[in-house]
Amino acid sequence: MIATPACITPTVHGLLNEQGMKLRLLALDYDGTIAENGELDAVVRSALIEACRADIRLVLATGRNLGDLRRLPCGLELFDAVVAENGAVLNFPATGRTMLLAEPPERIFLQELTRRNIPFLAGACLIEIRSQYAERVVAAIRELELPLVVAFNRERAMVLPEAVTKGKGLIAAAHTLRVSLHNAVAIGDAQNDHDLLRSCEIGIAVSWGSPSLHRAADEIVEGGSPAAVAAVIRSLISQPILHLNPDARRRPLYLGVRPSGEALSLAGLGRNVFIVGHPQSGKSRLTALLCEQLILQRYCVCVIDPEGDYGPLESLPGVIVLNADDDGLPLDQIEMALRYPDVSVVVNLCKLSHHGKRAGVAALLQRIATLRWQTGMPHRVVVDEAHYFLRHPEVTGQLDLDHGEYVLISSRASELDPELLSSAEALLVTKESDATEAEELRRLAAPDWSPHAFAAMLLDLEMNEALLIPGARESSGDVVRFRIASRLTHEDRYKRHYLELAVSDSAAFVFTRDGVATGQRARTLKDLSKALSAENTDSVDHHLVSGDFSRWVQSTIGDERLAAEIRSIETDWQAGRIDRPCERIARLIHDSYDYLGAGQAKSAEETESSGR
Repeated sequence: MIATPACITPTVHGLLNEQGMKLRLLALDYDGTIAENGELDAVVRSALIEACRADIRLVLATGRNLGDLRRLPCGLELFDAVVAENGAVLNFPATGRTMLLAEPPERIFLQELTRRNIPFLAGACLIEIRSQYAERVVAAIRELELPLVVAFNRERAMVLPEAVTKGKGLIAAAHTLRVSLHNAVAIGDAQNDHDLLRSCEIGIAVSWGSPSLHRAADEIVEGGSPAAVAAVIRSLISQPILHLNPDARRRPLYLGVRPSGEALSLAGLGRNVFIVGHPQSGKSRLTALLCEQLILQRYCVCVIDPEGDYGPLESLPGVIVLNADDDGLPLDQIEMALRYPDVSVVVNLCKLSHHGKRAGVAALLQRIATLRWQTGMPHRVVVDEAHYFLRHPEVTGQLDLDHGEYVLISSRASELDPELLSSAEALLVTKESDATEAEELRRLAAPDWSPHAFAAMLLDLEMNEALLIPGARESSGDVVRFRIASRLTHEDRYKRHYLELAVSDSAAFVFTRDGVATGQRARTLKDLSKALSAENTDSVDHHLVSGDFSRWVQSTIGDERLAAEIRSIETDWQAGRIDRPCERIARLIHDSYDYLGAGQAKSAEETESSGR
């Protein structure tokens, strides 16, 4: 913990927790927070100069108008932006540029206030009055049917256009400065600072300010004057990461519904989340559900997507899909996109070979760790099929795990680097039928459970269910079973697209008979599915015996999950446990990519029925 001057004893409980985000912006109220009697506190001024040197953007957010500020010793030159008139006016001191974010008051309203003998001060958009005149002003607004509201600030009141707040002004300032408010801290003291604090990742109230703001704030600065704020600013500057309060309940991530009908949510800040379970058990659905919420809360998310499962996220605002190609990952393009706070990126690797995916992801994770140190973005890194990429310390060592904010998904948690597993702070498990994997999860998260009971519980899950394992705060020390909530986005259209992605002719699957090519080739999964639907087992039994279909899907298409299920069909047929393997593989491709239209699906069902 950073020491503060002996004469000051400010504390901000929670800011020195273990994990969080990089501080990029500091938003400060003026009167009562960093200034007394209209003058910027000298100790605060010194701390602000240090913040400037640390490349932290500073925004002043005040109810005062610009004319007042320019007449006061308030250090405007230190600020990158000024949100004045309680959010109605935005000014950039370095250039002198000023923008109105709201409509000026109508002349008829000013005339009415004068007629009613209500003293006021008019700014560009804000009208300031004494609070004792508020009821008379509200009566005038009501009679004139104007879209105005009255906001209070101690003994003063402000008349503003609807929806004008410091928070809205700060959003406009941060957008212009290209900084995410998820990398921001706001500090205020009064009633008109509620939206300012709510707009930032951490909102701090001073102890000598409004009790109402105390209840809404994430943290409280103890002390009695702006000098205490200066000490907190220095403490924030000294830390490479903006640490988050583990008990914060803002911006929860909705998971689903408990058996009792009670909603289950996960606090989404400052923690690593693991999602594990066997293939096709709902992990991608649960992960996409979390990603949707993070994106809609304006977090910058980078999804590493080995198999093309997350393309539907592109329908959400600010999301782009960048595809790897024969040359590998477009690393420069990915990095450039992630420098924008309002952009999230899905990195689609489905066209790469297994080796290409591993090499590309290792390079990408290294870049992301560097980028997060420099810019604080992306806020969340999602790695699906993590066991392909994060088995070895030389790769996991590139992850800034102490930064937190990773979501890792795997069907084989036992193959992950143990150090990685130990960093999980919330573990979500879908259906798991593999005894080895179940035992690994039990040892990790529920060592007091009986192995048999724990494995049976995982096997008992339905495809739309999952468990929150003890260790997460929300589990309260017990296993929590829940039904996974519905997603906003759907994968059907996107998966059809990937079903028809063609490999090069030289990489196509070549059907042979007695060692001689038949002339039939498959360049897409759709081609393979159609070919197998028309074949009988005798003509391709040598491919089934050799495991050619699963090998091609794994090494050429790069769909490890589909390859594993095809391999299971090949193995079961070889052992005599099943019949009609070609039809089963064709239907598996159908089910995995869900590309059949209604007529085709009906036809397939009729074919299976007649086959019985």
